[in-house]
Amino acid sequence: MKKFTKLFSLALCSTLLLTAVGCGGNGSSDASKGGDASDFPKKAITLIVPSSAGGGTDATARALASATEKYMGSSIGVVNKPGGSGAIGMSEGANAKPDGYTVSMVFVELTTLNHLGLAPIKYTDFRPIALVNYDPAAVTVPADAPYNTLQEFLDYAKAHPGELKVGNAGLGSIWHLAAASVEKAAGVKFNNVPYEGAAPAVTALVGGHIDAVTVSPAEVGAQVKAGKLKTLAVMSDTRSETLPDVPTFKEAGVEAEPIATWRGLCVPKDTPDAVVAKLKDAFMKGAQDEEFTKFMKGYGLGVKLMDDKQFGDFMKQNDESFAGLIEELGLKK
Repeated sequence: MKKFTKLFSLALCSTLLLTAVGCGGNGSSDASKGGDASDFPKKAITLIVPSSAGGGTDATARALASATEKYMGSSIGVVNKPGGSGAIGMSEGANAKPDGYTVSMVFVELTTLNHLGLAPIKYTDFRPIALVNYDPAAVTVPADAPYNTLQEFLDYAKAHPGELKVGNAGLGSIWHLAAASVEKAAGVKFNNVPYEGAAPAVTALVGGHIDAVTVSPAEVGAQVKAGKLKTLAVMSDTRSETLPDVPTFKEAGVEAEPIATWRGLCVPKDTPDAVVAKLKDAFMKGAQDEEFTKFMKGYGLGVKLMDDKQFGDFMKQNDESFAGLIEELGLKK
């Protein structure tokens, strides 16, 4: 972990230095809170995606950019900036020139990385634009597992502490935190097994190498429909559109704090109000456009919309919740 932190710090410092030199920092006169956005945008907008091409975040960003361009009145180019669990790209976006021409797609790790001690990036480094996606964690097991309900699964875990192998997307990942939250709520102990992402964990589950995963319905939907896996419950206040027949934790009689992955849009914190308003209007319209909603449904991803104020409050709540959970679990490095 020390090696990762050192490498990450070097990469992050390089990113921030290049951004400061190229953009003049956040002290630009363009960063007044009011500002005149009557001619905005007059050139292409860059959408930074802090993950590799081909994944769910990248797919969401590209579909949203395509659907939003007609409302924005300019082209939106997607640029992938992976690394550091999203911290490299999000840090570059936060330190870009605050003129509205650089927008960042952010995800839930924006509210966990700082508390885990992995990166200094925080949600307060941005101004929110909109939330567009929300996918809850779900407990999924092999189709032939001896438990058919969440309670039966937890009863087994209670009777066999540390025996059930639960796969996640890596130590400190949102899906690891989801499993830890289940342990906390139900008073059980799992054998948490980290993988390099959710997909390898699901593959391990199908192959019989682990006993369960706590990833999103979208990441197990195909295998559930193929009859290889079964999802016992979702960690959400409402049922998943991907797996509508699966109960929520509350419906299953287990009180656990909802944990999910989510994706939204942000700009540097000194971006003028008028520019933020234009961006919010265009991206909210794009997120409601049939082109985008149809794509998300086909991909198994949930569409959930929040405007800038709602999204800001949502990130604050996530930040406070994860701070307590991470401290309680002793996960900070």
